[in-house]
Amino acid sequence: MKTLFKNARILKMTGEDIFFGNLIVDGNRISYIGNEIPNDKYDQIIDCNGNVLMPGFKDCHTHSAMVFLRGYADDYSLQEWLFGKVIPAEEKFTKDDVYELTKLACLEYFSSGITAVMEMYYFPDMLRKAFLDMNMRAVIQLQATSYLNDGKLEEYYQTFNEKDSLVSAKLGLHAEYTSSPEDFALIESLIQKYKSPFYTHLSETKKEEDDCLKNRGMSATKYLESEGLFDYGGGGYHCVHLNDEDMEIFKKHNLSAILNTGSNTKLASGIPNVKKLLDHDINIAIGTDGAASNNCLNMFKEMALVSSLSKVTTGDPSFLKAEEILKMATVNGAHAVGLNDCDVLEVGKLADIIMIDLLKPSMQPINNIVKNIVYAGSKDIVKMTMINGKIVYMDGKYNIGEDIEKMYQKCQQITDRLIK
Repeated sequence: MKTLFKNARILKMTGEDIFFGNLIVDGNRISYIGNEIPNDKYDQIIDCNGNVLMPGFKDCHTHSAMVFLRGYADDYSLQEWLFGKVIPAEEKFTKDDVYELTKLACLEYFSSGITAVMEMYYFPDMLRKAFLDMNMRAVIQLQATSYLNDGKLEEYYQTFNEKDSLVSAKLGLHAEYTSSPEDFALIESLIQKYKSPFYTHLSETKKEEDDCLKNRGMSATKYLESEGLFDYGGGGYHCVHLNDEDMEIFKKHNLSAILNTGSNTKLASGIPNVKKLLDHDINIAIGTDGAASNNCLNMFKEMALVSSLSKVTTGDPSFLKAEEILKMATVNGAHAVGLNDCDVLEVGKLADIIMIDLLKPSMQPINNIVKNIVYAGSKDIVKMTMINGKIVYMDGKYNIGEDIEKMYQKCQQITDRLIK
């Protein structure tokens, strides 16, 4: 399949200015970006009419199937939310439930311009099947748990990391405070064997840090480092309560801080110190977390929160420019989870591309397109989402080969069974 996008404003996210031109996708990769239209045969020609082509958003921390808890587990503290509401409902899960709910989440990713996710949830085999069936790029965090301590975790790791697959895998734990000594031993052995980066919920709440200090005599970040888990990089989700020593550890091991500001503010977990993270030269990426604690899978909301809260906490309205925020949501996110082949728009890169509709009222008039996207943008400006060279969403319609209403009905039936 060869697709020509003509008459586009192209935002490559390489530091270059937006320019007016054309872009060609051949198969699953970008084959041309420039001012000319090469004389060739095209399977489809899309006139962008001056709209913006840019890299898709990378949602670097999410639990897709938790969409069934949207609007159910609200207005609780993290501990009440997790142990009182979420886990009891999750204990009723079947593999098919996770498969169907994950596909539903993909619809929201597509309409939000999200072309890749870093996923953490149960039944990795069903997660992978759902993402492949939906043509969604995903990095699945395989976490050491009781039901994956029988050799399946390593088997999944090998299978998921087949060359050129839409779905890949990284290793991790749920969190320091929810993992057993056996979990730690297993994940450490695999990290050393495969030289894999490590990812986990980290420093999300003050209680988590206080308990770790009391039980282990050090912060969660320092403890994980002492166990050798960060030897090959990786990152932490949330990173709200990191201290200066933790940030030095992040810098030393080239770890990424993956912020989940919508979830953190809703659960009153706190606000990460973005200025200090940047002062320590730490790569910052953004994730939505799951729909149980956010409640939406919307990177526009996350960008707005990271931006406004950072300005408020520093007392400096000039801090954190729109260009930096957009980079966190795209390029930095790709680098944080090992998707370096779809970070920017360049010839040879994977064709994970979104189109921003500049004819929406919130995008007019045009003074600065990037600032409009970050400060005024919302999901309705996403006109098209292409993943791996395939258009999965265009003008409000999904190209997935399934009846959307039937998907909704099926997921409602699952939800009713799990929480009622």
